[in-house]
This record gives sequence, structure tokens and C-alpha cells, in this order.
Amino acid sequence: MRGTVLYAPGDVRVEDRPDPTIEQPTDAVIRLAATCVCGSDLWPYRGIEAIDGPSPMGHEYVGVVEDVGSEVRNVQPGQFVVGSFFASDNTCEICRAGYQTHCVNRQPGAATGGQAERLRVPLADGTLVPTPGMPDADLVPSLLAASDVLGTGWFAAVAAEAGPGRTVAVVGDGAVGLLGVLAAKQLGAERIVIFSRHESRQKLALEFGATDVVVERGDEGVARIKDLTGGLGAHSVIEAVGTQESMMQAIRATRAGGHVGYVGVSHDVALPGEELFFSGVHLHGGPAPVRRFLPELIDLICSRRIDPGKVFDLTLPLEQAAEGYRAMDERRAIKTLLTV
Repeated sequence: MRGTVLYAPGDVRVEDRPDPTIEQPTDAVIRLAATCVCGSDLWPYRGIEAIDGPSPMGHEYVGVVEDVGSEVRNVQPGQFVVGSFFASDNTCEICRAGYQTHCVNRQPGAATGGQAERLRVPLADGTLVPTPGMPDADLVPSLLAASDVLGTGWFAAVAAEAGPGRTVAVVGDGAVGLLGVLAAKQLGAERIVIFSRHESRQKLALEFGATDVVVERGDEGVARIKDLTGGLGAHSVIEAVGTQESMMQAIRATRAGGHVGYVGVSHDVALPGEELFFSGVHLHGGPAPVRRFLPELIDLICSRRIDPGKVFDLTLPLEQAAEGYRAMDERRAIKTLLTV
């Protein structure tokens, strides 16, 4: 099969790779309908995150089940499925509490290599969720978004306790931040503020439900949020970047008693203890338990109540994955969908 491999910063190649097979009785093999490039893929692509030799890339996937192991009961060949980037059994005590990314049997990076024609998914019964029948082709991008960026944005909004009567601020205008806007809107937030300097992203944020756009960053952005909220700050803030600046901007933009939902993959973030102590701000986040939300998100998508697939503003064949990476790295694209 064909698959994407990162050899070194900036060096993405699509090459022949071995076809996946059933290795454990709890595995499934799926034929991908579509895959994509994630913002988190840009960390190693830019050389900020080290890689140890050639690395198969991709962790967002939807497709049709081709084969299952002898112990798989919940999915079967021929079903269209959406999966999470963490494999989980979905039965342990932690999973039942809704934190499948911390499953006692979790397999982080279990879907690594998802930018390919086929993929082996461990713990298939707990990781994969079938759709109600074969989805229409125009729903595939939205279902693909549910595999990571929609589920991650949704978790961020839930962790930030977005809801009726609340002002939500979103730090980060990538796919996760934009879908955090969509999630906050669905959860009933009264006012949604997006930090963004990019016109195309501002436009999509407004489509998804943002009510205000703030172009300032850092302390200037915090001051602008305070101006918009009577000097108090937002009730709920979504942090979807993962840098020191974005995390401190999120915390400082939150009112005392408010909540920060942080889902940006942390890179060299260090929180000043005294400032945090006196902020009165709740922090909750980490790797999103996408599996918790998949049934609800699939229903919202298949009933056409939400259209998160709009975050894909560049579509390329898998063979042109390198251009998809370049476009996102240069901010010419929000998110690249790769057709298989």
C-alpha cells in the first residue's frame, strides 16, 4: 500500500509500505476513505519535535472495515467506522468515566500511520464506532474531522464548561480552535470570541458561531477580552495551541472562578505557581478522549446538524501529501484532506 513517511524536518515522502494485517485477536484492519494532516504533525515536520528515523505519519482516519480479529464483536467487515487517535478498550473504570485516552490498556499512537491506504486499529471494539449505514460522500470530511479535531475542540469546550449564559474565548484559530467555536455554539454559549489575525479563519469562525473577533495577542489580547467582559475576563477559555504564550494568554483571559480547557499539545509550557495560585482559575485538559464524544458527534453529523468538514480548505490526493504539509506549515491552508 501507499503511505506517508516523515524522514526529517520538511522531508515528507509517500512510498510503498507493508499492508497491515491482524496481529492481535482484538485488531481490525480498515480501508481508509480519507485521511488528513493534523496541526500536531507540524511539530516534527518543523523540527520542533524530534523523530527517531523514518516515521509513518497520520492519526486521523475513517473508512470501511476489511478484516477483524477473532475477539472483535462490535464492528464487522463492510461497516464504515470512525476511530480515535488513541486505542482504548472502552470498558475499564477510567474509560467508563469518559477518559479513554487514559485507558488502563490504552495504546497511544495506535493509529500512527493513518496517512495511508489501510490501517490496523488495535482494541477495535473500544476504539471504532460504526456509522448508521454507509454515509453519503459529502459527509466523509465531517466524519473525518470527528476522528480528532472536532472531538478535541469539543472536549476543550466541555473542559472549559462552555454553556448557556457564558462568554467563551478561543486561543488558536487552527482546526481545533475553530471547531472549539462550533462546539461552544452547540453547547449553548452566549458569546464566543475568537483570537485570530487571518481573514479566512475569522470568516469560518463566524460561520461556526463566533460573535466577536480579537486580533491582538498576548497581554494586548487579554486586555481586549477584559474590555469586552466588563473587566472580568471570559467564563470559559479554550487553549488550542500549546505554547507558553498561548497558555498564559488563556489563563489571564479567564475570570476568577472561570475554566480553561487546554488541548494544544504542550511544548515547553511552564506555569508560574504564584500567579496560578492567585488567579482562581480552573485548568482541565490534555489529550482529548475523542471516543467519549464519537457517538454524539456522528449523530450530529449524519443528521446534518453540524458541518465540521468545512475546516478542510485544501483537498489533495494522498500522493501529494508533501504539498499538504507545506500548505499548512505556510498557513496557506487551515487543514489538508488527503483522498485515498
